[in-house]
Amino acid sequence: MTAAPGAIDVRARRGFGAWAKIVRRRARAVLVELGFGGAELSVALVGEAEMTELNARWRGLERPTDVLSFSALDGEPVPAPGLVLGDVVVCVPVAEAQARRAGHGTEREIETLLVHGILHLVGYDHERSRADARRMFALQRRLLG
Repeated sequence: MTAAPGAIDVRARRGFGAWAKIVRRRARAVLVELGFGGAELSVALVGEAEMTELNARWRGLERPTDVLSFSALDGEPVPAPGLVLGDVVVCVPVAEAQARRAGHGTEREIETLLVHGILHLVGYDHERSRADARRMFALQRRLLG
């Protein structure tokens, strides 16, 4: 089944369902702000074991990470209704631990990771250069406003 244009599919594992509504709302707002309001996006909220498997498979790192993005696009994305951006995977236990260390709530941390993942899907990459990192993180801060 193909999702409707602008659909945001949130799949929550292991009792993380309470975050689904918050994630869907924030993702919608971010996509609209970025000019991708009609784009499709999938988000998975997972535990450490699943994130460890994904991180090992796709990055060769045998540990959980906070967020992974899997783009469905080749080249520069052009905002269009029905455009499938890809998948963002957020590890809720890692987000909870990072929130505690940073002294803020889990909701804020999950939203930060979600925005970070979405920015990767639409072409931003903080690992290319310092200038790209500055641009990406400035936009991330603005979107989290």
